[in-house]
Amino acid sequence: MNLKTRFFISAIFLILLCPKAATLSLFDGNDPLTELLYPLTDSNEGETSFRSLMIPFGGRTESLGNAYTGLCDDINYLRYNPAAGALQKEGQIALFHNSWIADSKLDTIAYTTRFSKIPSLSFGTYLSCFYLPFTEYNMFGDRASAGYYSETTGALNVSYNFFEGYDFKGLALGMNLKAAWRSVPNYADDDTGSLISDSGLSQSAAALMADFGLMMQFNFFKFYSSRDPNVRFGLAIQNLGAAFTGFSQTITQDSPLPTLASAGFSVTFIKPFTLSLDYSQPLNLQNMNEFLLPYISTGISVRFTSFLQFLAGAGIKGGNPHINAGFEFEVAKIRLNFNYTLDFTTSFAPFNKFSLSAKILMGDKGRSITSRKVDEYYTEGLMFYADGEWEKAIESWEKAVKLNKHFSPAILGIKAAKYRIEMLEMIKNSLRLDQE
Repeated sequence: MNLKTRFFISAIFLILLCPKAATLSLFDGNDPLTELLYPLTDSNEGETSFRSLMIPFGGRTESLGNAYTGLCDDINYLRYNPAAGALQKEGQIALFHNSWIADSKLDTIAYTTRFSKIPSLSFGTYLSCFYLPFTEYNMFGDRASAGYYSETTGALNVSYNFFEGYDFKGLALGMNLKAAWRSVPNYADDDTGSLISDSGLSQSAAALMADFGLMMQFNFFKFYSSRDPNVRFGLAIQNLGAAFTGFSQTITQDSPLPTLASAGFSVTFIKPFTLSLDYSQPLNLQNMNEFLLPYISTGISVRFTSFLQFLAGAGIKGGNPHINAGFEFEVAKIRLNFNYTLDFTTSFAPFNKFSLSAKILMGDKGRSITSRKVDEYYTEGLMFYADGEWEKAIESWEKAVKLNKHFSPAILGIKAAKYRIEMLEMIKNSLRLDQE
């Protein structure tokens, strides 16, 4: 790799989340903030490839400070915890645009759905493209080459919620299978100024990887009435795999991927406030002794109405904090999010940036209608049971169980009604024997 190529690749890595360099630039001096945060800088940061895998899609997750591993209540789960697809209430199609730094951008299109016949099973997919303009000038100031440095990632997701029931909401497991391509433009010869054939291809790379996730939801210190659990807990490990470079010459293993292990939870003690917290540990799978410092993030959402939320979050990675805020609102089955970030992690100076997302809500394929029908049959059965019409109560509750085999209140009701009928028959038989 010649000096020019090394410089270009190094510049890309520096642009994509190099906290130590940012910290040294930001907190230059002996002020208290420098002394407080400098020990948190990571000397091993910036040594992985395909660092666009660390950039969030944008919108809602950035507004929450990227504290999303244990929340994942919309299509952004594809980026943070692949297990959460089986817990989504509605299918979604989403478009994301994240204006990152130094004219770099990340655009994403994503889709997810749950199967109507197997509601515990979900499928999702996304395609993301990070791109940055690249222009090279020769020693005379003439443009020698122009193009884009880009990293494109595609993923397929599947998740399933095991042991789902009325009280225990199940254990969701999920997986993403991902492939990525890094495209480097051709560069010019220093002496002649002409483009070198396949010079960019020699530095381009491909990666194959997988994500794995787990998610549970349950009730804990819940001070409001709702069928939805108020606590979610998630674990995820992302970007397990390898990258390879040198496709115009000898193919060799590239730098390690930005593998990340995360744990997170979210809780809603009272409506309308939801708090989320994430703990993340970067890993270098090519050299496990090269320890990377963990980082944390937190977020809070406040739902003002059924169609409007305020979101805020913060986090610290390395020695650099970021602060986020945004609004999310829904109009005619379209959910929009606008996010503002004051980010010290991705720039040499305090950096203001924006991201946005638009999601089309595709409905739940009749699951909410079925749920309401189950409630109606259950209520009807309770009325029959109270009037002593146990056979009719059983009929109503059997209809409820037919629609939802996990609806344990109706299952227990059927057992109770059958027990009443059996006891009544026993009493009648006992009276007949006494009369005889």
